[in-house]
Formats: sequence, structure tokens, C-alpha cells
Amino acid sequence: MNWILSVLLSIVIATLFVSNAVAQAPVDTRRAQFNAVLQEEWEYRLRTNPELASHTGDNRYNDKVSDFSPEFFAADLQHDQQMLARIDAIDTTGFPEQEKLNKVLMLRGLREQIESAQFKEWEMPVTQFGGPHMEYVSLASNTSFHSVKDYEDYLSRLHQLPRLFDQVTTDMRLGLRDHLMPPRYLLEKVVTQAQRISDDSPEASPFSQPVLKFPESISEADQKRLRAAVFAAVKNDISPTYGKFATFVRTEYAPRGRTDLGVWALPEGDARYQFAVRTMTTTNLSPEEIHQLGLNQVTEIESQMLKIARQQGFDDLQSFNEHIRKDAHLHAISGQQLLDLYQHYADQMYGKLPQLFGKLPKNKLAVVPMQSYRSPDAVPADYSPGAGDNSLPGRINVNEYNPQARLLLNVEAIAYHEGVPGHHLQFSVAHELTDLPAFRKFGIDYNAYSEGWAFYSERLGKEIGFYQDPYSDYGRLGNEMWRSVRLVVDTGVHYKRWSREQMVDFFRQHTAMDDQNIQTEVDRYIAWPAQALSYKLGQMKILDLRERARRELGDKFDIRAFHDAVLDQGVLPLDVLEEKISGWIGSHKTVASQ
Repeated sequence: MNWILSVLLSIVIATLFVSNAVAQAPVDTRRAQFNAVLQEEWEYRLRTNPELASHTGDNRYNDKVSDFSPEFFAADLQHDQQMLARIDAIDTTGFPEQEKLNKVLMLRGLREQIESAQFKEWEMPVTQFGGPHMEYVSLASNTSFHSVKDYEDYLSRLHQLPRLFDQVTTDMRLGLRDHLMPPRYLLEKVVTQAQRISDDSPEASPFSQPVLKFPESISEADQKRLRAAVFAAVKNDISPTYGKFATFVRTEYAPRGRTDLGVWALPEGDARYQFAVRTMTTTNLSPEEIHQLGLNQVTEIESQMLKIARQQGFDDLQSFNEHIRKDAHLHAISGQQLLDLYQHYADQMYGKLPQLFGKLPKNKLAVVPMQSYRSPDAVPADYSPGAGDNSLPGRINVNEYNPQARLLLNVEAIAYHEGVPGHHLQFSVAHELTDLPAFRKFGIDYNAYSEGWAFYSERLGKEIGFYQDPYSDYGRLGNEMWRSVRLVVDTGVHYKRWSREQMVDFFRQHTAMDDQNIQTEVDRYIAWPAQALSYKLGQMKILDLRERARRELGDKFDIRAFHDAVLDQGVLPLDVLEEKISGWIGSHKTVASQ
């Protein structure tokens, strides 16, 4: 821990130095300085994360990729320490409340980044669920292509990927040295993923997707030239790079992957998990408290599910769940059927949004097939945010892999979660806010808020009159159970040292979830500690705040106004959200009493 003391000492010295320089400065001067520093920090983030810049609609860095070298991570930590000192030294007395909150959130993010540096997550950058080998395949679907320059910038990125993967491989070798290794069996899935991309022909590669169809503004000559150039880049740069990476993971890296699955098995494992729990949930709940909360929620939801089971002629949940698993009519028959269902539920919810919200997003929502390179190890559906300038729509990515193994019961609930009023509405509203600095619209994402909101949105479908099919309503409750089980099994494997078999068995005992989804889920929790805790804890906080507002405001409570208040400041930690809604309730009580 000596390095932590050194960091703290340097921050204190820098803070004292900067504080003397800004002491007693007029409010307008301090505000101008503060906003200039925020903009400087945002420019740094865009410059060092050019993929984020592209996502926001800023095309200045579209021809660049991120730096994954160890030297960059060391320099980035030093930058965070210096920026923390500068921002912390600015006195916000007299500032508007919004600007005070900007400081709180920026400092919180910087402190968490500095604290996380001790765990060297960059030395363990890949799992079957994510990492550069998966993220860069999505470059094509997450980039806008309107001009020849857009394609030439994309080509520049493709040519840089061999260097980037060499950097990532160096990082992973450092992880080998430091015993920072993912589980071996998950790394074997990484080999399959990378090899599959390497083996694709240039015409079939996901990297070639942008040149399969051009906008009309691109001339025939440029189309021919750009198509040939991208195909050549895939053949000469991408395929060899992914093949080399697959070989490295298969022969050198995966054989030394850890055999104990919980994060407790890593260096500083308990502290690592405690940090993940705190940052993912934005609460101070301990793993033990979360585990017990999950067990209590499982019991409570089972009582609600039992009512539906009995209405369908079953005496207990076990027999009803077994019936669901075996009834072919409750499973999909094709990927197209799944796509059509997600589209149907998204369309019907759009018509109800004005009853629930005052502010609606401008960006469109598309329902598309999930990319085949990731679907075997992915969730039933997920969401990709649209571009910050609305040049790309938000997308529900529907997993069509092995559809006959996928239950239809929870498709309706997942559609509301991933689309509207869930992720698409929340992210799009945040991107379109005009009174927030860019780092709050695009640069932070507290899972407990964003996933909590999306999970809360599933229940709004029930409140607005949907889930008319009792099986679909059971699927909604099944999703409630799914997220409660997560509290138990995530803490189970990473805190209580459960085996994978214990995780799978707990799912089978308490859900009707198909086995394919169960296997994907438990592997996800093993790969991504504590993220799965955010859904239920975030949903419960929003429900608690809504009930408090309804109780204190009485007949003055307006669900549309409440939802707008939850969403109109962008993504927030749960404790900050609670403060915000408390103030909103107080202001409405004051108005009502006048």
C-alpha cells in the first residue's frame, strides 16, 4: 500500500499549491476556470479514447484507436492524480447547484479511477464477454458512414489494429507475471471467438460490413476503391491479427488461466470484489448484506409466481417450471420470430410513452439481429446506444442463436428493458440534454442507475396494461426472479466461494430459465464481478423513491413528472439520485402548500 500513500501525499501537496492560487477569486472567475478545466478534461478523454469521441458524434479522431500500452496506463494514472488536485482545489461557493454537482461527479469519477489503478485491470483485459477482440469488431456498427472520409478514417483504424493487439498481448503477459488471470475455461471461449473472426473471408467478415452497402452520395468509382481497400485490410491486417491472437491465447495464455472461478482467488481478491460492489451498486452494502437481500427477494417473488402457476393448474413452482422448460410452444421457432416479437413490443410501448413521460427522445430505435460473432456467448438481447448526434439509431440486438432453445416468456419484459421505456429512452434523453457538460452525457455510466432504470421499466409495462398473456406476465416475474437470483449467485461465487455447479443449481431451483441462458448467465457473472448486482439494487431504489414521492405528495403526485425528474440529470449514483429526488419532492410540497 506504499504507492497509495505516495499518491495521497502528491495529491495533498498539489491541492495546497493550487488552492493558494485560486483563493478568494471572484465567483465568475472561479466558474470560468472550473468550466475550462472540465472542458480540458473532456478533450483529454476524447483524445485518449477516440472510439468514445466517435460515439458522441465528434469525428475529429475517427482515424485513430486507443492506446493500450503499459506506458499509457501509467501516464493516464498520473493525469488523473493531477486533474483531481486541480478540480478539488476550485472553491464552488456561490456556484449554481448544477455546477456544484458537476464537481462532485467529476471528483467521484477521478477518485474511483485512481483507486481502481491498484488492481491493474488492464493486465486482464479479455473474457468471453468482452475485451478488445470483441469491442473492435463492433466498430463498423457503431460508426456513421456518410462520406468518403468516413471510410478512409475507418481504413486507418483497421490498419492500426495489429499494433493495438500487440499492446494488448503485452498487457496480458504482464498479467501472467502478476497472477492476474481470468478463468481458464472462459479463455477457451475467447480462442473460439477470435479464431472465428480470423477464419471469415473478407466478404463475410463483420469488419467488411460498411462496404457491403454504400450511401448514394458515394460514387461508383469510390465504392469500388474503398471496397477493395477494406477487403485487403481484412485479409492482410485483421485476419492475421486475430489468428495470431487466438494462437497466443490458446497456446500461452489460456493454459495458465485460473481454476478457481471467484475473484477472491486473484491478488487482493476480497478488496477487489469490495471495490467492484461499491462502484457497481453505488451503495455501501456489504456482499453479505446483498446475499441475504437476494435470498429474501427470491422468497418474496416466488409467492407472486405461485399465484400464476396455480391459475394455470399447477400446485407448485417446480412442476410449472418443468412444464415451461419442456413445452415446445413456449420456445421460439426461428430467429425471425424473435425479431418480430421484439419489434411488436417496442412498437406497442411507443404508443403509451406520453402517459408515462413528459420528455421523449428524438433518436429512433431499431430492432436488429445480434452480431453472429458474439451471439453464442451473449444474453437473449442487449442494447447499443445511438450516436450522440443521432446519426445512428439506438438498437435492440436480438440473439437469434439456437432459437429453439430460447423461451418466449420474458421477451416482452426484455423488450421494454432494452428499448422503451428502458435503455433507449434513458440514454437518448441523456444524450439530448442541453444543460449538462459532455462528460455527464457521454462519459459516465453508473450501472446501478442505468440498469436499475431499465429493470424498473419492465414493471411499467404491467402498470400501463400490458402482459395480458399470463405466461408473459410469468415471464416478467421470472425476470424479477432472475435479477434477484443474481444477488445470490454473484456474491455466492465471488464472496462465498461457490462452485459453478452451485450457481447453476440455484438458477434451476428458482427459475424456469432455459439451460442455454443459465450457462451464459453464470459465465457472465464469473467474468464480470458485481455488475449483475446493479439491476435489482437500482430498481429497488427507484421504486422506493417513487413510493416516497407518492406518499408525501398525495394527489399532487404525477408519474410523468416523477419520471422526468429521475431522467433529467443524466446518469447519477444512487445516493446522488436520492438527494436529487428528495429535493424535487420538497420543492413540489412547497408549491402545493402555497
